[in-house]
Amino acid sequence: MPKSNALTEPFLQPRPPVIADPSKAQGEYKKKKRAKNVSGTLARIWHYLARRKLKLGLVLFMVLISSALSLLGPYMIGVAVDDYLGGDGAFWGMGWVRFLIMLGVVYLLGPITSFLQSIWMIEIAQETVYRMRVDLFSHLHKLPIPFFGKRQQGELMSRVTNDIENVSATLNSSAIQIFSSVLILFGTLGVMLSLSPLLTLLTFIVVPLMAVGMRWITRRTGPLFKERQSNLGDLNGYIEETLSGQRIIKAFSQEDRVKQEFAVRNEKIRLSGFWAQTISGMIPKLMNSLNNLSFALVAGIGGILAINGQVTIGVIIVFVEYARQFTRPLNDLANQWNTLLSAIAGAERVFEIMDEEVENKDEGKAAKLDKIEGAVKFEDVSFSYDEGRNTLSDISFEAKPGETIALVGPTGAGKTTLIQLLSRFYDASGGRITIDGREIGTIQRENLRSHMAFVLQDTFLFEGTIRENIRYGRLDATDEEIEEAAKLANAHSFIARLPGGYDKMLTGGGSGISQGQKQLLAIARAMLADPAILVLDEATSSIDTVTEIKIQQGLQRLMKGRTSFVIAHRLNTIRQADQILVLKDGGLLERGSHEELLKRGGFYSGLYHGQGVEEEAGD
Repeated sequence: MPKSNALTEPFLQPRPPVIADPSKAQGEYKKKKRAKNVSGTLARIWHYLARRKLKLGLVLFMVLISSALSLLGPYMIGVAVDDYLGGDGAFWGMGWVRFLIMLGVVYLLGPITSFLQSIWMIEIAQETVYRMRVDLFSHLHKLPIPFFGKRQQGELMSRVTNDIENVSATLNSSAIQIFSSVLILFGTLGVMLSLSPLLTLLTFIVVPLMAVGMRWITRRTGPLFKERQSNLGDLNGYIEETLSGQRIIKAFSQEDRVKQEFAVRNEKIRLSGFWAQTISGMIPKLMNSLNNLSFALVAGIGGILAINGQVTIGVIIVFVEYARQFTRPLNDLANQWNTLLSAIAGAERVFEIMDEEVENKDEGKAAKLDKIEGAVKFEDVSFSYDEGRNTLSDISFEAKPGETIALVGPTGAGKTTLIQLLSRFYDASGGRITIDGREIGTIQRENLRSHMAFVLQDTFLFEGTIRENIRYGRLDATDEEIEEAAKLANAHSFIARLPGGYDKMLTGGGSGISQGQKQLLAIARAMLADPAILVLDEATSSIDTVTEIKIQQGLQRLMKGRTSFVIAHRLNTIRQADQILVLKDGGLLERGSHEELLKRGGFYSGLYHGQGVEEEAGD
């Protein structure tokens, strides 16, 4: 399997066709799908919300009180007007002062209940998205290696951050507002029907127009919001990729090409965002127009009814206010529905990752081994990434404990794949692999990998101190053990010269130290892990001679007494290997010691003696 790294990956991965003119992307946003399962996505969000049922119940109770108070205020004013015009002036027998105090309490309690429901809902929403992030991040670490090979890192990051934040923003405000709007809508309708069915019917004239307009708008904005989220994830992935590959981009003078592809992706976001916001922006204008129409009908016809004595002035005042309150929840529902659709689109993208199949579970009786001697045996092992084409075919060999096995062959021969089968990043499609006579499928994956250590060509260092990066090999290691491992790896001397020594902070994958120094830290990390099986992807092809000697000395100490698998790039570094396996086209072409293979005069001998042998043998 061809190797890649952060620098070359942008040019190894398949690229979408370059669109010379970004304007050609303008029609592409139309090719989008609706949410696959809106009700199912909402049900899964509710599963998270339901963990705080008590506080959610209090929020809904506050919403109920707040909605009731918003209906009570206008009704009290209407009754008071009728009392006053009727000459009574008693205001329900309370008098002016008591009535004003009661009215003030009603309008004061409204904001207080709204404040409480908002604070409590924000707490619930933040805890909900916190759990979603935890579950998503945890699930990502259960997914198999092939999943990450098919996805851009930036696109996955977008789901963990942007999409979940979209859900958070909606839960903070939209969820409560939707529920409140529904309560006010039905409450207003009930009071209006009790006061005047005729005026209620006039108010309802605008509802069918609202429904038709809303249906037309939401059918278009839902897919657009989902497309915007998808385009944003794609852009994030592309940005992350190009930032990681800056050296290659500049080395091959591809800046203009990168800018062009960025412009295409950026144009897609602009278009989907423009149309989503433009069409959803029609909702307030539609609602305001219909609201004014409803107000005019109620005021005009209500006035005629009042003159004829069919209704009171107070009823008209209540209806005028309720007509606005009736259309305002519809307006809020329309606005929040678009926000809800955007959140559903984000949540759906999150749940799509959560629904990805995790790495195959260990068998029920999978063993956890305390110690591994390191006897490895491949018996007729075959593997295929794609059906119909084997990457490895009928590979058989045996490594005794403490032996060094070198893997040699041209690019794509299957060297890295063989190692990935041994570590169970992939499972063989045929044959069997055993360690100490036990089939690896009967060993817990985590336990199996805990007995292995990797020193790869492209060393990955985490953000943190040098001490923390070495300790990654064994988290319970003491500072003394870390320093001892660094000394054995020939890393202590350069660490001691750095400002801060072992406490020097590393950022950006280890920026600030050389490639050779990174390799020495990787050897120290593996040394600290004290594995039974060691995998080495020789990392000296781009290292100066002095550093290479230090690395080789560290590797020799690390390999002592351990079963080691070395993916060989420089054939002169594997002369002392106990066995050299020559792979070609997924098959085991030759096997033997360095001297045996040279005497045979076969493929290995040609590689070794050929000019540019080091490059030819690369993986």
